[in-house]
Amino acid sequence: MHTMIEVKELRKQYGDFAALKGVSFSIKQGEIVGFLGPNGAGKTTTMKILTGFVAPSGGSAHVAGHDVVAESLAVRAAIGYLPEAAPVYADMRVADYLDFVGQVRGLAAAERATGIERVAHECDIADRLGQRVGTLSKGYKQRVGLAQALLHQPPILVLDEPTSGLDPNQILAIRNLIRRIGQSRTVILSTHILQEVQATCDRVLILNRGELVADAGIDSVREAISGGNLFRATLMEGPVRLPEAEVQRSLAAIPGVLRVSLQSADVPGQLPYEVLADRDVRADIFRLAVERGLVVLELGREKSSLEEVFRRLTLSPADDHRDAHEQQEKSAHP
Repeated sequence: MHTMIEVKELRKQYGDFAALKGVSFSIKQGEIVGFLGPNGAGKTTTMKILTGFVAPSGGSAHVAGHDVVAESLAVRAAIGYLPEAAPVYADMRVADYLDFVGQVRGLAAAERATGIERVAHECDIADRLGQRVGTLSKGYKQRVGLAQALLHQPPILVLDEPTSGLDPNQILAIRNLIRRIGQSRTVILSTHILQEVQATCDRVLILNRGELVADAGIDSVREAISGGNLFRATLMEGPVRLPEAEVQRSLAAIPGVLRVSLQSADVPGQLPYEVLADRDVRADIFRLAVERGLVVLELGREKSSLEEVFRRLTLSPADDHRDAHEQQEKSAHP
């Protein structure tokens, strides 16, 4: 499988606000990748750059081998894009709308006819081609939106919040459709819905405050969710005094560690940490403690939900400090 999307040190500045701060990742052919993060994380900015709507302030991005700035038209030809609000015209019939999109894409009449038949079957809207778009349910409007994104047979599909506002049955239908479409294409699925990624994707990229905070296979995420890879380590200084910041940096440098958070200490001198990783790092933590002359008071594995994994990956240092302070307050005033 060759690389379909290559992003290196991508940056985007809006005045004094840095929407992206040097994001790097690559996506291979045939992957379904979840682009996850809270509102304002930089997901939409990244997608707009990849689809040619916005130019980056720095770094580079290549899609299907084409530079997003120097070869914008070639990039757009390689991508099928479905924004959060499906770009459909309510007063047009579905077939006429898809024919219009085909004309905009430069498809010949015969290509449009065969393309409409193909995407109607692929998106299960063959029985809706004669219906006006405005009379469709939101779920079917999303299907029509997917159909227009697929009409020119792009190798890459970019979906921004594709199930937003749908009811549970519609969500399930769209998820199944995405999985089916993803069998023959590279798919980027942007969402803040955690279960969406778990149900649909092979891999997860998590953005927070313009930075990539995690890049892991969905199996690693499931392992963390099912109770595998959230650890609690309580350390204490030994014969040699080490600054807390140095201890935290050393823990964070262990391969596989995604995030390290200092918790509130019940006893002065103790350093209780929560460590989120994509594998079992207990032996590494123990070796680090021995090498640095630290005393290990506690080292164990905890269970965590998907929401907890996400929260720990997207907490800022200020949030960590506030949480630790709140825990101290609760301990002092039960």
